[in-house]
Amino acid sequence: MGERVLLMCANYFYTGKLTGVNEEFVELEDPAIVYETGAWSNKTYQDEQKLHCKTFYVRTPAIEAFGVSK
Repeated sequence: MGERVLLMCANYFYTGKLTGVNEEFVELEDPAIVYETGAWSNKTYQDEQKLHCKTFYVRTPAIEAFGVSK
């Protein structure tokens, strides 16, 4: 909680500061969609597009993998 995470979901990858979790949703602040990661060893993602809002919610059933992010 409070760290920047990457959520690898069924259709998209999302990144942001993890600020909430419950059985249905994960809450991200300063959210973005990662359209292309580039090399995993890079310090930033190749194509990360900030979303239009301060807070974004991702449904937990769509999450396939997750972890602390760049």
